[in-house]
Amino acid sequence: MGKRPVTVRMARWSAEHPWRAIALWVVFVAVCFVGGNAAGTVEATAQDDAIGESGEAYVMIENGKFADEPAVDNVLITSLSGKLDLDKAGAAAKDAAAKLGAVTGVASVGEPIPARDGSALLVPITMAGDPDTASDRVEPLRAATASVQAAHPDLRIEQVGGPSINKALDDTLGKDFQKAEILSLPVTLAILIIAFGALIAAGIPVLLALMSVAAAMGLSTLASHLVPMGDATSSVILLIGLAVGVDYSLFYVRREREERARGKGHVDAVEIAAETSGHAVVVSGTAVIIAMAGLFLAGDSTFSSLATGSILVVAVAVIGSLTVLPAILAKLGRWVDRPRVPFLWRLTARRSGSGEPGRAWRKILSPALKKPGITLVVSVLALLALAGPAIGMKLRFPGIEDLPRTTPAMQAYDRLTAAYPSNGTNHVVAVTAPASRAGEVKEALAGLARSTEGNRLFAPLETTGPDIDQSASKTVTVLNLATPFATRSDEAVDSLHELRLRLVPAALDGIPGVKYAVAGGVAENEDYAAHIWKTLPVVAGFVLILTFLVMAWTFRSVVVALTSIGLNLLSAAAAYGLLVLVFQNTWAEGLLGFTSTGAIVTWLPLFLFVVLFGLSMDYHVFVVSRIREAVGRGVPTREAVADGIVGSAGVVSSAAIVMVAVFSIFATLSTIDMKQLGVGLAAAILLDATIIRAVVLPSLMTLLGPANWWAPRFMRPRGRHAAASLPEEKERELVATH
Repeated sequence: MGKRPVTVRMARWSAEHPWRAIALWVVFVAVCFVGGNAAGTVEATAQDDAIGESGEAYVMIENGKFADEPAVDNVLITSLSGKLDLDKAGAAAKDAAAKLGAVTGVASVGEPIPARDGSALLVPITMAGDPDTASDRVEPLRAATASVQAAHPDLRIEQVGGPSINKALDDTLGKDFQKAEILSLPVTLAILIIAFGALIAAGIPVLLALMSVAAAMGLSTLASHLVPMGDATSSVILLIGLAVGVDYSLFYVRREREERARGKGHVDAVEIAAETSGHAVVVSGTAVIIAMAGLFLAGDSTFSSLATGSILVVAVAVIGSLTVLPAILAKLGRWVDRPRVPFLWRLTARRSGSGEPGRAWRKILSPALKKPGITLVVSVLALLALAGPAIGMKLRFPGIEDLPRTTPAMQAYDRLTAAYPSNGTNHVVAVTAPASRAGEVKEALAGLARSTEGNRLFAPLETTGPDIDQSASKTVTVLNLATPFATRSDEAVDSLHELRLRLVPAALDGIPGVKYAVAGGVAENEDYAAHIWKTLPVVAGFVLILTFLVMAWTFRSVVVALTSIGLNLLSAAAAYGLLVLVFQNTWAEGLLGFTSTGAIVTWLPLFLFVVLFGLSMDYHVFVVSRIREAVGRGVPTREAVADGIVGSAGVVSSAAIVMVAVFSIFATLSTIDMKQLGVGLAAAILLDATIIRAVVLPSLMTLLGPANWWAPRFMRPRGRHAAASLPEEKERELVATH
């Protein structure tokens, strides 16, 4: 017989020693979670995030060791309608200065600053303490400002500035993610209850997914000491962990139930599930991990942290499905189908026993099986047409102007930047030079700032003059220069090019030993987009090559590996095209509640590619494994394709519905990047689980016939595994053909 696969041996041990396996899993999760929290998180620094010229500028600034600037908030006074009464505004400003000056945590209150056009009065408030925590301490200032507003009802008096905006956004985005977390669990559980008709069977995948997420959260904080963690890592761990954790458990539980229904004992059913679904889980998990590992090649701390978190949660989910899941199933036995939901249980039992889903799926598959050539051409052309708009994809970071305007703080920000343009989009010019040249550098930058007066691409200088700061060592000098245009506008980009190509080189020309770089929101956007276009082919090549090798070796077929990659590329391209159709245009704004930026978020195409490529393998591996099982039993290719897809239809459909539902929840969040991520992932999984699986895959495999399983002689299975690959006569036929 030979040695049993490791997945089977692990499952057998767990099934025979369930309490030990369960206890070891609980201890593992607890140690990961508690240990990670105790170790703390290391966050990325400017050196870690240094990309392009803007990254070089931020490194210069960090090396200058500038003293931390105190947090500054503002009281903005404007008219409710018509022209601002400066006398009334001055009285309100005096009242605001008195009340806010008495608030604990306020270091000083500055003199009121009138807008150039007389439309507003601004009272700057300097806060004491750590500027990084200022947003946590801004509430007393907002309360004091509200009392000033109450005393002057004929004016608009509001708190606006970095701390106030950060506080408002933290509250809004915090509620967003809380909503996503709260909704995703009951939605997932409801779908699984409908799929299984029993509460315990539905609850097991959700429980194991949550435990995998908890363990991966802890492990990611430990890993941050090697790979600094970004802000989005925890959200991605939850998103990916819930998706793959539920999928892997769902595949396993469904197969175990099928085998028990055929009369197998609990342990034997678990063993068969381990050899089939367990093997598919390992291959699928490996494919996801390989895809995510490609992000390390981007040379970007954000992608590296996302890759680390995703790899950890997928690895933990695979381990859980191979160890504790068999133990739970063996221990529960038939109790896994309790308590039954009366109507749903009868419905699922009737569907399973009557073959109704099989008949329905065979009708769906009929065009692909009877006329595979025509079906393949039509479906591929349709997907390519959907992918077409991706050719015109534009990449941009969303700016502060793209944040939701539902909060008073963001509405106040719009009024602030209208009255005081220098508070909007800023370019940051960083210069390093010998300390002996500090005076020359400062004068050159002051001249540069003055040279922008009258240039429509730049905001007028404030009455206080150019905003220039110099490090204590006198070796680093920084100039902040504003543009009145939004970060993602063409005019803002033109102002950046004007600085980089003409103004800065001309101003600093002739100063010995000088080095300079331009940063800021506009520069980050341009540099990061260039970085993505440069690294995407490298990451894609890595993912494609390694995925090909894994699939070829797993299925012992070069053809299966090539078709797997081709189909995944097709679904990813279609998802890109759909994203461009929806978000680079305005027709879906009302439907999804967003304002089009005319572009796709810069980091999304690369991240979406690796996630989709990994997650698509879940279904593909599972379906092709079932097809190969049928071929191994001697079933002709056409019938094997039908049997494999029909046999996996229930579990794959349930898994796809879970993923689409969870990803769709993210499309309801406030920020444009989360909306695009949710729509992109949901659309791609939906396309993959329907058109790709029910139309393109069966028509392609039917056309190829026995050629599906061709491989060089050194890759062909030997020993006991040969029987699981191809019938002997088919193998001889292929050898003779090729």
